[in-house]
Amino acid sequence: MESMTEEEAFALDEYYTKNPPKVDPSKARIRIPIVHIDNVTAEYLAEKAKDSHQKPEEIPGNLVREKMIAQDHA
Repeated sequence: MESMTEEEAFALDEYYTKNPPKVDPSKARIRIPIVHIDNVTAEYLAEKAKDSHQKPEEIPGNLVREKMIAQDHA
């Protein structure tokens, strides 16, 4: 992809400033809550993701589901 000239960038900026896109938040497909984690947890998620060929953001959901299943069977 080619780089934009400064003139093109200013033109796009002006266009979108005057014509902001219409967004309907109720039609959002995914809502991602922001959760802050410590460095140890972040490193664990990164390593676990590498080992399991998953995205780091998939790991917590899987851990929670495993915990819920274990509690249901206890």
